[in-house]
Amino acid sequence: MNSRLLRSMGLLFVLLGLMYAQKRAIQFADMWAMGRVSDPQISPDGRWVAYTVRYYDVEANKGNADIHLVSVDGKSHRRLTYNPANDYSPRWAPRSGRLAFLSTRDGVPQIYLIDPSGGEAVKVTNIPTGVNSFIWSPDETHFALSTRMYPEAKTPEESATMEQERAKSRSTGKIIDELLYRHWNSWRDGKYEHVIVVSLDGKTVVDITPGKYDTPPISLGSRHDFVWSPDGQQICFVRNTDPVVAISTNNDLWLTSPQGGAITRVTTNKGNDNGPRYSPDGRYIAYLSMKRAGFESDQQDLMIYDLRTGKHRNVTERLDRYVSDFVWSPDSRKIYFYAPWHGRHQLFEVHLKSGGIRRLLEGHYISAMDIDPKGEFLVLARQAVNFPTELYRLDLGNKRFTQLTFTNRDLLAELEMNPLEDYWFIGANGDSVHLLMVKPPFFDPKKKYPLLSLIHGGPQGAWGDNFHYRWNAEMFAAPGYVVIMINFHGSRGYGQAFCDAVTGNWGGWPYEDIMKGTRWAIEQFDFIDSERVGAAGASYGGFMINWIAGHDPEGLFKVLVNHDGVFEQVSMFGATEELWFPIWEFKGRPWDEGSLYQKWNPANYVQHFKTPMLVIHGERDFRVPYTQGLQVFTALQLMGVESRLLFFPDEDHFVLKPQNARLWWKTVHEWLGKYLKP
Repeated sequence: MNSRLLRSMGLLFVLLGLMYAQKRAIQFADMWAMGRVSDPQISPDGRWVAYTVRYYDVEANKGNADIHLVSVDGKSHRRLTYNPANDYSPRWAPRSGRLAFLSTRDGVPQIYLIDPSGGEAVKVTNIPTGVNSFIWSPDETHFALSTRMYPEAKTPEESATMEQERAKSRSTGKIIDELLYRHWNSWRDGKYEHVIVVSLDGKTVVDITPGKYDTPPISLGSRHDFVWSPDGQQICFVRNTDPVVAISTNNDLWLTSPQGGAITRVTTNKGNDNGPRYSPDGRYIAYLSMKRAGFESDQQDLMIYDLRTGKHRNVTERLDRYVSDFVWSPDSRKIYFYAPWHGRHQLFEVHLKSGGIRRLLEGHYISAMDIDPKGEFLVLARQAVNFPTELYRLDLGNKRFTQLTFTNRDLLAELEMNPLEDYWFIGANGDSVHLLMVKPPFFDPKKKYPLLSLIHGGPQGAWGDNFHYRWNAEMFAAPGYVVIMINFHGSRGYGQAFCDAVTGNWGGWPYEDIMKGTRWAIEQFDFIDSERVGAAGASYGGFMINWIAGHDPEGLFKVLVNHDGVFEQVSMFGATEELWFPIWEFKGRPWDEGSLYQKWNPANYVQHFKTPMLVIHGERDFRVPYTQGLQVFTALQLMGVESRLLFFPDEDHFVLKPQNARLWWKTVHEWLGKYLKP
């Protein structure tokens, strides 16, 4: 080998070393500097994709969203709006190609119009109660929109006037006569979500879903729960008319006229029906459906309703996977859909006539999609554990997969983040259980690393190859931890029987999976330090942290983090809002004979608590009320267990404000580091 070649190779190695050395572990500021891409919408001429990008200003403690455009070949990019208010939910006019979107420029969200070639946006609605979502009519003369209002009011204006009159009272008391009186993070105050049809000139305003019902429904709905028929003569919407919605998952499809009037029920299934979309030829309505009443995590199938015959057909019953979302082909012959599959999503097409299902794409985590007007390609929102969401084009003919956007290119080039690794071990019931791993940045297999086991919520959720902005695996790995995420019994994406296995079994098989999987990882990988092992979880994951605290006699875990976790099941039942969930999971109400609230109650095992625990809770969390966090912290303190409480008066089940999130990560990393670092 000559000296010139040696010098060239040496220079190359130096340059590669410098490039490697310049990279760094992800930090909080990096994650919150990233543009968050969402909601791709293809233009009627098939040339452009409108989408939303949200950025956050941590010091200002707020975020801002704007509308962007990218050409369908990915060669041209343009930011369309620049307003300091939030601009989001872009929707193309179906014929002319005008672009409407929601904006908070005047306080409450309203619909604005903008020319895609540029120029100023023009406000076209003035709904005093605000616009939460909307769709164009096929002839572009009207919008159907959702807004929250008092059911006795005939118009949003009347509802706003009633609100103003009630605000004059100096009393803050709430008189409540029925369930459901609050939901997620807000009090309902007697209001319901209604669909209003509004003409573009604002002269016609019709409430087409009157009454004490919500459309879209309060929960378990989809991103499209009211839609126009292609001829504009009909609107299909979703509502739940059961007398006590707090104990019911019985969402159904209904039909009405854009002028209001008679309402006809389409589905009579007692489970959750949602997400209707008309076929482009107007003959069918495709929708999503769960069979079992009261079970929010049943298999969700893709159904077809024939408007001519009135018959319903399940086209994915044999797939044994939960259908997440779908789009019709423009010729009405096929439907494209994606479903969770082993920590990612698989994309399928189903032929309407034959019922045949074909897999089109696997190995990617998809979160949204749209189809071009000619049916030649799909635009997909795709992400990975080390790669935030971007838009991609999938050509349906040759399956070519092309990246269209690269919003965070420069920032990602600075960061060292390892990809997700997949492993399987034998867990509870002798079943194969999926374990996902993220190694720390600049990983050296010759070193020993602390292990952190993350526990997902749901419990019928799942860890996946996605860039989670709250429970971000790369952020957990950044200080030098090996991170594992076990999709225990109950996780979605492994068949419905596996998902069902957590019901009535909260501290059983899932707990066994987590303990076995953590020990398996310690035994399998020499780079894991068995003396430095921690666990962290939220919601059901927080319940599992509390359960582990009372069921870890060997002291496998040296430190625990419990975010918004269930601690005392009976008081939890009496204070949560969606009561169908505990009634299903624990086989009845707490006072019913045979119910399981005491069997799976972490509060019954406080005498065994000894592992240091960080407890985090938000006061506005109505799903797992904040007193659950106060109770477990009180128990830890009285038992003399090292513990800390991080309490947010202005957060709900999630921590969403940037500066609160910064404190969250700082506190979590300091707590873990106290017990896991050398």
